Amino acid sequence: MREAAHIGTDAIVGRAAWTERLAARTSRRGLLARVGRALVAGTAGGVVARAIAPGEAEGFHFCGHIYTTASCPHPTGLPRVDVRGYPLRAKDGVPVDDLGRRIDDEGRPVDEAGRPLTDPSGRPLPVASRTRVCDSAAAQYGFTPHLDGAWYRCCGGHVRKLWDCCGYRSRRINGDGALTGYCYRGRKVFCVTYFQTRVPC
Repeated sequence: MREAAHIGTDAIVGRAAWTERLAARTSRRGLLARVGRALVAGTAGGVVARAIAPGEAEGFHFCGHIYTTASCPHPTGLPRVDVRGYPLRAKDGVPVDDLGRRIDDEGRPVDEAGRPLTDPSGRPLPVASRTRVCDSAAAQYGFTPHLDGAWYRCCGGHVRKLWDCCGYRSRRINGDGALTGYCYRGRKVFCVTYFQTRVPC
């Protein structure tokens, strides 16, 4: 019994020493990337592990955007917008209001079949506001919004416009120092949005 316990302890000490050696010769990010790849390889197989290149997942939160600036607050999560900066649902590009509800051309909340949403007594629910995503971020965080420059990436077979929400700010939404990005006239990036075009790539 003691011998089995001793063997188990040796294995734990050996693993700890290996981990310390690995940490000593790599950065924290590098270590986390290697550990993450090992976990993926162990749980999902080699195909998935090969698909994730080192550094590819750092700061990645939607296709085309691999840097550290966070998304602008959006009613449904990912910051997809229309050509004027109003919120769209990321998965299918349908317009949504500030509550995240699908809406029709008149701004009325509707279900997936396009029927008006109603209260328990059958009356249509009231129309909610629909605010440009950058404007909403500016109102929440206290700055004057500007949708300035953009850059483009191929995502899902179509060109995606990644659009900076800019302002005269020293910090980004995630608390890091603000960067110029694609902002003009001394403004800095606060958060990011995207517009999915129909242009094939």
